[in-house]
Amino acid sequence: MSVAAVGGLVARRAGALQGEAVAPGDKSISHRALILGALADGETTASGLLEGHDVLRTAAAMRALGAQVERDLGDATGPLWRIRGAKWRDPERALYFGNSGTGCRLVLGAAAGEGVSASFDGDQSLRRRPMTRIAEPLVAMGASIDSNGGRLPIRLDNSALRGVEYRLPVASAQVKSAILLAALGATGATTIIEPTPSRDHTERMLAAFGANLEVTAEGGGRRIRIEGGQRLKAAGVDVPGDPSSAAFLAAAAVLTPGSDVLIRNALVNPLRAGFYETLREMGADVEFISERIVCGEPVADIRARHSRLRGVKVPGARAASMIDEYPILSVVAAFADGDTLIEGVEELRVKESDRLAAIEAGLGANGIACESGPDWLCVKGRGGAAPGGGRVETRLDHRIAMSFLIMGLASERPVAIDDASMIATSYPEFAATLAGLGAYIGA
Repeated sequence: MSVAAVGGLVARRAGALQGEAVAPGDKSISHRALILGALADGETTASGLLEGHDVLRTAAAMRALGAQVERDLGDATGPLWRIRGAKWRDPERALYFGNSGTGCRLVLGAAAGEGVSASFDGDQSLRRRPMTRIAEPLVAMGASIDSNGGRLPIRLDNSALRGVEYRLPVASAQVKSAILLAALGATGATTIIEPTPSRDHTERMLAAFGANLEVTAEGGGRRIRIEGGQRLKAAGVDVPGDPSSAAFLAAAAVLTPGSDVLIRNALVNPLRAGFYETLREMGADVEFISERIVCGEPVADIRARHSRLRGVKVPGARAASMIDEYPILSVVAAFADGDTLIEGVEELRVKESDRLAAIEAGLGANGIACESGPDWLCVKGRGGAAPGGGRVETRLDHRIAMSFLIMGLASERPVAIDDASMIATSYPEFAATLAGLGAYIGA
């Protein structure tokens, strides 16, 4: 009987990884392409859209709110999505987002700006995640929101919004984006001040859809101003590969002896590239090739090769550019020479799971010592292959699941996860892509 539980997977050493791969479409940009397309006048087309569960639920929400969303077969490069915007209507039933915090939070902001009345809900994991930091600025703008103690389910009732000036307590692309989308339907201007820059896909895409907004530096952060009452114009969106998904492929190559992998067409926006910056500081042979601009976003091919790594200190200021990559970074750190201290990880307590606790438990189950505090994690690197041999409880968290499968590819003994079903939320072809490079991940 397999060491992986029913519904789980196991990863084990199978030699060097070689070849080329394409990461799935960027999840952040995919969500935004659907939402902005549904708000815009005319027909928006999107190629390379991520077709994971999270994004498909955002597509379903756009249909429920009145937009036409269709998937064409496209051509040899993949399917083409067509989104025809409309004045949003009240949906007939609750909008269900499964495990997608991004989809839920962004749609809540956009729906508030459109004057929609709707209920928002998600799965058990999403219901545990805080929504107060999204609701508070929307209520300050005039939205009527009733939540379950600051969590889902949430009820939004039709209300007229006004522009505000809002200073984010901490940098958050989801909060910032929800406010910007709500501001499109508000009276007057809205200004957002963020303490440090967070991912700027919403600002870039709003500009591509014809919105007028101003972004200026302020201290170590940014001030973003947008006028209310604007109508967006349909655009064409070519979604690049998700750097958070590409991170698993790059990590697998860096950790597995003899590996040399090229990841095509990946997003390398500086506000999303903190993981690759950290890998280089650790001594990893990782480079960006053929850098270019696609639909306003920096894109490149990423080449990653097996490397000897050293422990480093990862500053908290880098958190916004790599918050989703901390699980896989923790796995990488397990193979490094010396300790890796990761600061600014308090956000991990409120992701799909308590990610910090899940990381510690997974590392411990596979022979890696670590310590943590409220906002830091220290991984004690082994200076070579991790022992492995453990079974990791994924806690319905796709990034925990994928990170520890990557560990198994380079560990002395196989690593198993208890449940692989949630991987499809962000990377449906994860196991197949790695198998194509020569990895073993199976039941």
